[in-house]
Amino acid sequence: MTAPDAPLDPARTALVLVDLMDRIVALPLAPRTGDEVLLTAQELAARARTAGAPVVLVRVERPHVDAQPPGSGLVEGLAQEGDLVVVKRTIGGFHGTGLHELLAERGVTTLVFGGIATNLGVESTARAAADLGYELVFAEDAMAALTADEHRAATALNFPRLGQVRPAAEVVFADQAG
Repeated sequence: MTAPDAPLDPARTALVLVDLMDRIVALPLAPRTGDEVLLTAQELAARARTAGAPVVLVRVERPHVDAQPPGSGLVEGLAQEGDLVVVKRTIGGFHGTGLHELLAERGVTTLVFGGIATNLGVESTARAAADLGYELVFAEDAMAALTADEHRAATALNFPRLGQVRPAAEVVFADQAG
């Protein structure tokens, strides 16, 4: 496992941002707003791209409906050329999406997580990732939930059992250290 203060190898690390869609970012969230999560996630994504780490944007589509609700696309400007966009139809981002195969093709062994909701889409995707053997890092301030208690339970109780929880500012890629 990567030491808590060690820079991440961008050749083996991907940033995974979950459900940063207009209708989800607009929800009443805690302990921070969706706009605050989005800003932190965008800064983290810019650092990942600069370092050469893949950025994976996971969004949900409701199954068995003729049309998705308004605001179901990724927030405008979030996706950049070269990013991987994965559409899920369950809470987690791995089931039936090909995400594991996309990451394996790129030699990714470590995932950095952000998104909404901390205890739902992010946690479900992270648990599947742990089951698949990925090392996990959680950018705590790049996430929010429907309540502060739900966010706190995930980041303080569950995520430390799966990986490392850090502020986004402490998610550093090897070529960005120092």
